[in-house]
Amino acid sequence: MTLATVTLAVLWVGLTLYVLLGGADFGGGVWDLIAGGPERGRETRRLVEHSLGPVWEANHVWLIFVVVVLWTSFPPVFASVASTLYIPLTLAALGIIGRGAAFAYRKVTTQLWQQRLFGAVFAFSSVMTPFFLGAAAGGIASGRVPLGIARGNLVTSWWNPTSVVAGLLAVGTAAYLAAVYLTRDAQRGHAEDLAEYFRRRALITGVVVGGLAVVGLLVLYLDERSLFVELTTGRALPLLIVSVVSGVVSLVLLVRRAFLAVRVTAALAVAGLLWGWGVGQYPMLLPGVTVQEASASRTVLAASLGALLGGAILLVPSLWWLFHLSQQPTTVRQSDTAPRGGEPPGGEPPGVEPPD
Repeated sequence: MTLATVTLAVLWVGLTLYVLLGGADFGGGVWDLIAGGPERGRETRRLVEHSLGPVWEANHVWLIFVVVVLWTSFPPVFASVASTLYIPLTLAALGIIGRGAAFAYRKVTTQLWQQRLFGAVFAFSSVMTPFFLGAAAGGIASGRVPLGIARGNLVTSWWNPTSVVAGLLAVGTAAYLAAVYLTRDAQRGHAEDLAEYFRRRALITGVVVGGLAVVGLLVLYLDERSLFVELTTGRALPLLIVSVVSGVVSLVLLVRRAFLAVRVTAALAVAGLLWGWGVGQYPMLLPGVTVQEASASRTVLAASLGALLGGAILLVPSLWWLFHLSQQPTTVRQSDTAPRGGEPPGGEPPGVEPPD
């Protein structure tokens, strides 16, 4: 195994962690968006905010990790992707910025119109960002990003059947992971009604995402036959089978209310699909460009892997401790979800939480 292949595998691990952790953050915003009116959706939004609070910013470490590794280790690919897909990538970046700012400001603002504005930005950005990231991935998977600065079409490279399905799949996957994770958070907080609420939504979303994955394969058959063949008959098939089996097992576990175990199987279902794409496309990164051809020099790759190893020694334990603390048992008290004094009659507008 070459240094370039090892580096690509490390990059894919970072991408997987971003999908499983950062993606669930976006999914929390999706459930915030459709939670209902100010009274009916109050407890749902407070659980989402409580679960995201300690970790939502830390999860973006993995996106930065992926961008830096791609930039330093596969510079021609980075330049090609960033220039051809700059429209969806820019929109996704704006969504990340707007979502983070709105999430922070909504908690401290006291003006009703500001609460409405920040609530809308947070919810809309939570849908917009994963869609555009998925659309960009679809453009790469369907071979619409050629090597070179802005060599691909700036619109059809990301607005095409594969990209649209990939964007919808990204939003659906994020919502599914968030619903699965939130069932356990609600159970740990002794909020059984909320656990049931998210269990039902996880079941529905899981079925919808499974259907979208099937549609995606059909679209890929028409749009990028070679990748479809690798996914269904080639070396990526075992990973696709793992994804399907894990997805089915996840639905069974949700029916049985095994909220801790289903976190593992749901993550495995999503990771299997992601790694199936990577293995199916390997060794091609872009049309006509292999991993070896696009990689930086051996010296750069060795130095990058050494720096990553040193950083991991510091970062991984810190992140583990952060997640460990955020998963400690808590109790959702009625006072946490009751209206606070000084609020206008009828509570907050949809998508808005009272200031802390």
